[in-house]
Amino acid sequence: MRDRTSFLRPDLAQLAAYTPHPGGETPAIVDRLDTNESPLDLPTDIKSKLAWAYQEQIEANRYPDGSHQELKKAIAEYTTESANLNDSLNTDNISVGNGSDELIRSILIATCLGGNGSILVATPTFSMYAILAKTLGIPVVTIARDETDFSLDIAAAQQAIESTDNPPIKVVFVVHPNSPTGNVLADKELDWLKSLPENILVVVDEAYFEFSQTSIVGEIKQRNNWIILRTFSKAFRLAAHRVGYAIANPDIIRVLEKVRLPYNLPSFSQIAVSVVLQQRQLLLPLVQETIEERKRVYSVLQQNSHFQVWQSQANFLYLRLNNIDRNHQDSLLAKVTASLKAEGTLIRHTGGGLRITVGTPQESDRTLARLEKQVSLLINN
Repeated sequence: MRDRTSFLRPDLAQLAAYTPHPGGETPAIVDRLDTNESPLDLPTDIKSKLAWAYQEQIEANRYPDGSHQELKKAIAEYTTESANLNDSLNTDNISVGNGSDELIRSILIATCLGGNGSILVATPTFSMYAILAKTLGIPVVTIARDETDFSLDIAAAQQAIESTDNPPIKVVFVVHPNSPTGNVLADKELDWLKSLPENILVVVDEAYFEFSQTSIVGEIKQRNNWIILRTFSKAFRLAAHRVGYAIANPDIIRVLEKVRLPYNLPSFSQIAVSVVLQQRQLLLPLVQETIEERKRVYSVLQQNSHFQVWQSQANFLYLRLNNIDRNHQDSLLAKVTASLKAEGTLIRHTGGGLRITVGTPQESDRTLARLEKQVSLLINN
């Protein structure tokens, strides 16, 4: 039979795409605890402000503001304030993307495209760094993490940096705190990142900053080769609007602005971010509710002999089964994930474990009960 896709790159046939929510084929889903969204929708009064803004401020027949200047100004102000910086950030330090994914893609285009280099990631971690790199034909070098605390294997990382087996590593991606494991960068890891030469770009993803309240944004003015990524999809409850931002020195930002798509952020998304930033004194205190629920769920899981669960500084928890070898564990966890889905709960099977987003107390209670039931059935059988 004639190949009707012979014009496509053959390596893409082996690429596994990112798997989002299962969508409409599972109408019984009640608890969506697989994508680290906020369990809380925007308050009605904020939604009303957005509805008014769409009616009164947006001309649907016009392209959005492609410069993002007002939005960047508001983001720079928030970033400066939240990090208690003495030296304020400004619009030259900010680039805005259609989600952090677009910014990651822009970073890859600006650094490694065309055989110019490879990237380094430590697994388990956010899968989109490798997925996006592979879609662009960029080599991905992976190292393992310490299985006890999921810290970077610094010796392996340094060896990878010095190796001549691959195109030179141009970008190191780390998450602070890491997804799916929830651990923040330790001092020894930060010291290693600071020791890297300036011809290697360090990308620190702080998607969960509002939950950890731990940031290295204060390093940006001293680190010409560092970029920090953040998002409005988590604590600010704007996952539907797909807005991420990068913080870096102006030279890097200018290049990101060159390679991003024009009009990449819809007008409604830009207004949504402006409104939630104006209302941050209302929205952000409720992050503490998620933190308290995370502590409660952690305590319950820790007391269950079936599970090994790790402390987290994000809005999710990561666990594995006790006393089960890795190959058998993955098979069991796949069955657990499928069984929970059939009961109406979505969690994420990734990196050899289960990542469970912290939801409402009601969502947590249902998930904990279903998880205990399904794991007990599988282990006892």
